[in-house]
Amino acid sequence: MPFTVAIVGRPNVGKSSLFNRIVGERISITDDMPGVTRDRIYAQSEWLTKKFSLIDTGGIDIVDVPFLTQIKIQAQIAIDEADVIIFVVDGKVGLTDADYAIAKILYKCSKPVIVAVNKIDDKALLANAYEFYALGFDEPIAVSTLHAIGVGDLLDKVISHMTEDHEPKADDSVRFAIIGRPNVGKSSLVNAILGEERAIVSEISGTTTDSVDTTFVYHKQKYTVIDTAGIKKRGKIYENIDKYSVLRALSALERSDVALMVIDGHQGIIEQDKHVAGYITQNFRACVIVVNKWDIVTKDDKTMKKFEDLVREEFKFLDYAPIIFLSAKLKQRINTVFPAINLAYENFTKSFKTSVLNEVLHDAVAMNPPAVFNQGKAKFNYITQVATKPPTFTIFVNDYNYIHFSYERYLQNQFRAAFELEGTPVKFVFRKKERDEI
Repeated sequence: MPFTVAIVGRPNVGKSSLFNRIVGERISITDDMPGVTRDRIYAQSEWLTKKFSLIDTGGIDIVDVPFLTQIKIQAQIAIDEADVIIFVVDGKVGLTDADYAIAKILYKCSKPVIVAVNKIDDKALLANAYEFYALGFDEPIAVSTLHAIGVGDLLDKVISHMTEDHEPKADDSVRFAIIGRPNVGKSSLVNAILGEERAIVSEISGTTTDSVDTTFVYHKQKYTVIDTAGIKKRGKIYENIDKYSVLRALSALERSDVALMVIDGHQGIIEQDKHVAGYITQNFRACVIVVNKWDIVTKDDKTMKKFEDLVREEFKFLDYAPIIFLSAKLKQRINTVFPAINLAYENFTKSFKTSVLNEVLHDAVAMNPPAVFNQGKAKFNYITQVATKPPTFTIFVNDYNYIHFSYERYLQNQFRAAFELEGTPVKFVFRKKERDEI
């Protein structure tokens, strides 16, 4: 299961600064993609070859609730989601009643808690860190997010809590996650998929509360459904935090090959759906867009086409995803789910001969040569596939700074058309051609 680290603390202690310091300078993460909203509450990260997920609970917006209730909700999210909790305090201000209140909540969990005393910007302030022994946790670690002091020591402590359970394990099943905002029908879809005659192989509880991965066999193929729907309700305020529901989807995405993104065909597309779509794109997952509750939509012969057009307009970066329409509640058109999953997974794992790839590249460039960009013109030399899940290609070029984003999209579309890569993203890595290469 993915190792998850949450940052918690009262306002203005530097939670987001620590998050940004770790993500921006200490850890390699997937680059942002233009046009995709990146919610800075979450990052997939790495330290000393150990990969983990990082959550900034300070980025979770909670409105119309009292101050202490807000702190409690954020701390509870950290407890529920994390394997390790970084408790950030202010070394200049010193201990406060709010720090004690958060500590009291964290005492009740069985998760390791690391106290990070922030704003220790010079040695003269180092003695201030000792005050925080009073919180009752292990030795506090002095850090300065401003000067990047102590961040490495903090991360060393974090990864010391990793176990073999957090290392990825071999799996021969097709893993698909059912994700989406609340009340779109995820639970009904899970029940519809598993409710028919399936041979259930196992049910494996995850580290996140009430998350269950169910492995089953259907038509001699082994699948694992990663369910984010059966999560225990924790009250109206908690469940209505948009970013919290997205957080649940992210954990499922990390463990999946194919994302089934469920949207409400009756209510239509809202902003939170776009957050989920953005994370699918950011994580380079195969995808099937499932339009649920189609049974209660008033329809004519043009309704489905109009909704498809709307989906393509709103989710431009998921243009590779097939769209299926169904009613999970009535089990109508459920038979369309597995062909779509199989198609997306097959293309997600495809490999291609280098000679064929270079033919497609050269034909694409000849048909539409790149324009001058950044005072130069890209000259493409060679392409080779370096990975699957998704199909990932390294392209050697005279200078990747000359490639406009729109031209990269053009190349992706050409490769998608040439190889019929429906359901999967295509990832390009551009490398500058050196004289001794190729």
